[in-house]
Amino acid sequence: MDEDAYRRWLSRLSGDVTYREQVHTPSGLPVELTYGPWSVTGSYEEKLGLPGEYPFTRGIYPAGYRGKLWTMRQYAGFATAEESNRRYRFLLSQGQTGLSVAFDLPTQIGFDSDHPLALGEVGRVGVAIDTLADMETLLEGIPLDRVSLSMTINATASILLAMVLAVAKKQGVSWEKLSGTVQNDILKEYIARGTYRFPPRPSLRLVTDLMAFCHAQVPKWNTISISGYHIREAGATAVQEVAFTLANAREYVRQALAAGLAVDDFAPRLSFFFAAHNNFLEEVAKFRAARRLWAKTMKEEFGARDPRSWLLRFHTQTAGSTLTAQQPDNNVVRVTIQAMAAVCGGTQSLHTNAKDEALALPSEESALLALRTQQIIAYESGLADVVDPLGGAYVIEAWTDRIEAQASEYIGRIEAMGGALAAIERGFVQREIQDAAYRAQREIEEGSQVVVGVNRFQEGESKSPPVFRVNDEVQRAQVERLRAVKARRNEAEVKRTLEALENAAKTGENLMPPILAAVEAYATVGEIAGTLAAVFGEHREGGWS
Repeated sequence: MDEDAYRRWLSRLSGDVTYREQVHTPSGLPVELTYGPWSVTGSYEEKLGLPGEYPFTRGIYPAGYRGKLWTMRQYAGFATAEESNRRYRFLLSQGQTGLSVAFDLPTQIGFDSDHPLALGEVGRVGVAIDTLADMETLLEGIPLDRVSLSMTINATASILLAMVLAVAKKQGVSWEKLSGTVQNDILKEYIARGTYRFPPRPSLRLVTDLMAFCHAQVPKWNTISISGYHIREAGATAVQEVAFTLANAREYVRQALAAGLAVDDFAPRLSFFFAAHNNFLEEVAKFRAARRLWAKTMKEEFGARDPRSWLLRFHTQTAGSTLTAQQPDNNVVRVTIQAMAAVCGGTQSLHTNAKDEALALPSEESALLALRTQQIIAYESGLADVVDPLGGAYVIEAWTDRIEAQASEYIGRIEAMGGALAAIERGFVQREIQDAAYRAQREIEEGSQVVVGVNRFQEGESKSPPVFRVNDEVQRAQVERLRAVKARRNEAEVKRTLEALENAAKTGENLMPPILAAVEAYATVGEIAGTLAAVFGEHREGGWS
């Protein structure tokens, strides 16, 4: 059947066959009633190839999950280091294969637990880490040479990574054996999250200093996880998620090149972080389009010669913004659909949200169910047995092409402005996301976008499950712990290392060694970040420098 035959078939639909003529995906892609060869432009062989071969549309590894399953990396962290450590060890005992650490807001921004701005936030959305002593407790009993560690941390990424390196030394684990990821993606903080401390340009220096240090000292560590997840959670469409994430990635590549790094020295350790939403087919196509577009960017634009530099390796988290407080059991179904999309799209690691996260931090029971969801997909669904199981489907290939084309158009507009940093400074990216979020919310309120249990099928409301709450005593206990560490540390050594850090910040030398020295002297996150802020300044929304 060709396109003309398809159009003749469409015209035969009579009054007794009803269908919605105008349907679109959440990203606005028009949805045809069916798809065929006419839907895909160009040569399948040229655009698809085989798994593990350029342009990697079908996946970055030839054997896919037949060679190795994705890392099951549940995101967790709350209250004190002791409590989070117990949760990590429980999840590892239940088959989790990697840790993903959530930090509280004071730690993310660089304030200690006894700072006035930390009041009410200590241990709330993640674990509180003030000094190396907390990190030692957090990772107690965790074999760092065998467990991959991911940390969602950005403004203070260098400080928290230095703490992990210090713990590894104490455990006798060679840095060459460490594997994991530090998010270290500061640009998306100015777009979507707001957990920044320093202005953008010195923040980018911290990013590239960490890249250079790890290239020489921690070769298996992923030095940045360029995040589309938070961009999507702020309201971006799937197309915008791809476009803005890859635009930020291009900025990081240029910054690293300007800092004197060779592209094939750092590009193999770049990694990405995407969301998985409810529109199953669009999400699968999104992952494939992003992979192909990045391969072309690195090979054709930046001239990378090492095939590892062409690979878009990514972690996926199911979408927190899709979880509903109403009828929370429905979230189990949503998370399953999203996780299957990530697997069909070829993710390298995956976090599945718990059903109660629209209400509070996940309980141990719901966190275990989220992990079991991944395990059932891995071992019972059959999806892990075939590489790119939906590849070749007309609709998947058509949407992969369209997402790639529309994302490329966005990137072209951003490049014309001078790149991602310039576009962010002009507010372009922020406005585009805000407009998309407004359109999506309006569709929900008008009912054209159905959310089960929210704007339709509200009958039969299920009871809210018991929710997990952080004890109000957490901040008091954490402050006492901080005071105890300060009482027994060598204050002269702390002063010396902070002065060395200040000097390094002024002179332009790599900041990782002096940060590591300060961490090992048990200087606090707040003291180290404050020292840097005294040199770099502090960023305020709307105050670009």
